[in-house]
Amino acid sequence: MLYLWWKQPQGSLKHLYMIGIFDSGAGGLSVWKELIKTMPSEDYFYISDAAYCPYGRKSKQMILKRASAISRFLIERGAEIIVVACNTATAAAISGLRQRFDIPFVGMEPAVKPAAAMTKTGVIGVLATHGTLQGSLYKATSEKYARRKEVKIIEEVGDGLVELVEAGDTKSPEAERLVKKYIDPMIEAGADCVVLGCTHYPFLEPVIRKVSSDKLIVINPAPAVAKRARQLLEKVRKTAVGDNRGANELTPEQKIVIATTGSKTDTLQSLADSVVAQVEQEHLLNESQIAALGKKIFVSLNI
Repeated sequence: MLYLWWKQPQGSLKHLYMIGIFDSGAGGLSVWKELIKTMPSEDYFYISDAAYCPYGRKSKQMILKRASAISRFLIERGAEIIVVACNTATAAAISGLRQRFDIPFVGMEPAVKPAAAMTKTGVIGVLATHGTLQGSLYKATSEKYARRKEVKIIEEVGDGLVELVEAGDTKSPEAERLVKKYIDPMIEAGADCVVLGCTHYPFLEPVIRKVSSDKLIVINPAPAVAKRARQLLEKVRKTAVGDNRGANELTPEQKIVIATTGSKTDTLQSLADSVVAQVEQEHLLNESQIAALGKKIFVSLNI
């Protein structure tokens, strides 16, 4: 793997044509995993807003301010579309982002619809942040696809789970204890599916399966988000006029940029490596595509 950490002045990064992605922290790498499986030859610029992580209980105004600053940064560097790989930021900011900027944004939609269609017990669990559960999109989706159809939803705010993932603590007894605290009420209520309403939570999926004794079907919305992102990118490119991507092609070492606004880098590196290893094990990409994923540049930013 190629690692290069440096403090980079905001204006000095070369303009790219790429897919921009951001999250409050490292959790959005679970979405990047699905994006690279769907579009392995694209260039990516991922930003972990670790300096302000977690977003879960921050105000909508604060989240919109951060999301706007990050989006502006990505657009100035050539983002064709931006994936808001954060359920809380989607709930709080995506409408504002779409009003402020003239490129497509893809957000995280709560996967209540597939869970409600899949359940055999008529009970589903939703594990999410406070901000996501209070969002209008979640409320509308859960009302339309679950409650109107008499599917019961057991909601749990996963306080502390984001912090565990950010600390790289996804397999410890403490991780099991905290996950069990949120999963047990779902099982006791008869749930047979759990919707992951935060992009950090897929990194805890093995623990969720363990503490639930595989009694729950775990539903991750990221594959559907990646599919939507591909559709929008294709649409953007079909309608682009005077496209000059060739002048800004990345070198192999610059194909994937993973950035943080924080000071801690170990977990971000570790999770990025684990994502690439998992994709490699699925044998969906060829050798050159896997090799390109290994040549990631890590950047520390001040946004």
